[in-house]
Amino acid sequence: MRVAAFRVQGKDGKQADLGVVPLPGLMGHDLENVNRWREAVGLPAVTEAELAKLAQAVDVGGQPGQLYDQAGENPGSGEKSRILVAVARREGVAWFFKMTGDDEVVTQQKPALIEFLKSVTFEAGGGQTELPPSHPPVSGSELLSAQAPPAALSSEGKPSWQVPSQWKEVTGGPFLLAKFSVEGSETPPTSVNVSMSAGEGGGLLMNVNRWRGQLGLSPLSEAEITKELTAVETPGGKTMMLDVMGTDAKTGKKARLVAAIVPQPGRTWFYKLMGNEQVVAGQKDAFTKFVQTAKY
Repeated sequence: MRVAAFRVQGKDGKQADLGVVPLPGLMGHDLENVNRWREAVGLPAVTEAELAKLAQAVDVGGQPGQLYDQAGENPGSGEKSRILVAVARREGVAWFFKMTGDDEVVTQQKPALIEFLKSVTFEAGGGQTELPPSHPPVSGSELLSAQAPPAALSSEGKPSWQVPSQWKEVTGGPFLLAKFSVEGSETPPTSVNVSMSAGEGGGLLMNVNRWRGQLGLSPLSEAEITKELTAVETPGGKTMMLDVMGTDAKTGKKARLVAAIVPQPGRTWFYKLMGNEQVVAGQKDAFTKFVQTAKY
């Protein structure tokens, strides 16, 4: 998902890494993201009220942004580590500038990062850039000034499946290999999204908490998430199913989300049914059968 990356070399082999990731939409609340970053350095989760005290105002290319500074220890190695993340939202895209690494190196680089953020230039249309996971690496200047239409994911390797009669295939975004709307559902319609990522696609923890954020739900720990998932056997292998209810972050209406994660050699497939509670309840069986009919 990174479209630019930098490495900072410190003393005695210590280093820090800076990645730049643009994501369409808000991609979850800041609270969800900050608590995920805090968990990565062994810190406890914070509340919405506490979050406001953590945000430092920064200038990102002339746009207002927030900088979050989280210091703790790497749970795996026990070494002191720090995560600095600047978040700026522009024209429907959330830009994340995330520096991670050795606590001392990241601390020393904080002033440089703040100056780097000021130097960013957003050209007309740049904020609309949406790059799929398969997009080739681009330089920082190309990243922020890109004005070409977003490229769609390749359909190569796309599964074959049996689509329910009530579903109508529609044009999806650049991250989607397929999108279906449920005919007769209210506006915005209940829809089914299908996407694929290389490897584990970020893992269960990140994806489940991202989906929970779309329904205004707080993030869970890995142990808690395991209890939320149901294993279903499909011809494609073991599939993990999630079923949660909340409030659609975009519409403010009650909504339900049913998702399936299907690991395959070298890649992971993601299926998501989301929309009106009653419609999703009525389509859950059809959704499950749709996932089960997929042939990879």
